[in-house]
Amino acid sequence: MLSVHDRDELAGLLGGDPALHAYQLGDLDDFFWPYTCWYRLDDAVALVYHGGGLPVLLAFDRRPGSSHALLAALAPLLPQRFYAHLSAGAEQVFAEGFDATPGGPHLKLALADHAALNAAEPLGEVLGPADLAEVLALYEVAYPGNWFDARMLETGQYVGVRRDGALLAVAGVHVWSPKYRVAALGNVTTHPAARGQGLARGAVAALCRRLLDTVDHVTLNVKADNAAALALYTRLGFTRAAEYGEFTFTAR
Repeated sequence: MLSVHDRDELAGLLGGDPALHAYQLGDLDDFFWPYTCWYRLDDAVALVYHGGGLPVLLAFDRRPGSSHALLAALAPLLPQRFYAHLSAGAEQVFAEGFDATPGGPHLKLALADHAALNAAEPLGEVLGPADLAEVLALYEVAYPGNWFDARMLETGQYVGVRRDGALLAVAGVHVWSPKYRVAALGNVTTHPAARGQGLARGAVAALCRRLLDTVDHVTLNVKADNAAALALYTRLGFTRAAEYGEFTFTAR
């Protein structure tokens, strides 16, 4: 196993499958790079992201089991507690040393049908750091326990929908990298009193059109049993790219 510090090397390993590796490719950008640690074994790549409260491990494979040897070598270096996004079955690598709390099966979606996106009515306005208090207040009511990082408002890739001056819906990104031409949507929510009115759909449509000015691949992660979200994204032209699991690991 090698610790990798060369972004071009990592981009070469990950760039062939941007739908699967959008988060990792986005984290090669200057905005995220200082918070990352990277490891590889042959063609397998693992990322540990330290930009939030709980470290997050990302490791995916298209060939079942191809990431397992890397994860086994990495296990002694991992924090005592961390969150992880892993391809199916990879969680078993940590069974001896960690207790796992599953977060459920998830799907990676990728924007494939631009005609469907263009058929949706865009809604909202671009949000920035000055809107932080309103965004946090909305998340407290509509999306507690989210993975929002206030720094992301600095990207200019958050869209909000207001009515009568009140912020009712937000669509944003977890990663956005014009250099590596990828973005991953995140922190999409609507105030409970305004759901079912198409506000989130309009905000996502507006955000995706904005993102396509600077990236080639727009992706997102969603819980596999979130029927409402899957219906929304399918109508906007997203298709299934991969399945994976999310877990919280705690060392014994």
